[in-house]
Amino acid sequence: MSKSQQQQSLQLWQREQLQAAQRHLAEKGIITNKVIEKECRILPPAIAVWKLQDEQGKGYWAITGQVPTDATGDKAASNAREALRYFSYQWQLKADGIITAGVKEKTQVDFANLLVNKAHDIYAIYNNDKLWASVAS
Repeated sequence: MSKSQQQQSLQLWQREQLQAAQRHLAEKGIITNKVIEKECRILPPAIAVWKLQDEQGKGYWAITGQVPTDATGDKAASNAREALRYFSYQWQLKADGIITAGVKEKTQVDFANLLVNKAHDIYAIYNNDKLWASVAS
């Protein structure tokens, strides 16, 4: 793959991830119209953490990539790194809720396991200082 093909592939992945974040929020009735690019962190093909705003100026964090697409209000985290920690914690709580509810349905148990595994994955990214060296926390 040439350098220009790699660049195009990266741009396509990034655009798809942004669309996934916006679609996820739209499904919750939230229409965003602005991306706060300086706050976003993109680690292709693993994850993208988006800072988005709606028409009223309300902010949201969204996560996409090789993880469950999720979003929350921007009050949950002060930056993309903290947003990763927030999602990691929330996914562990959701998984715990599924397990402690005594759910035996295979798809639910598989989903709980996926949440735990992805929570650990993104926490490792959150916890890796080398990945955040150029970012003021």
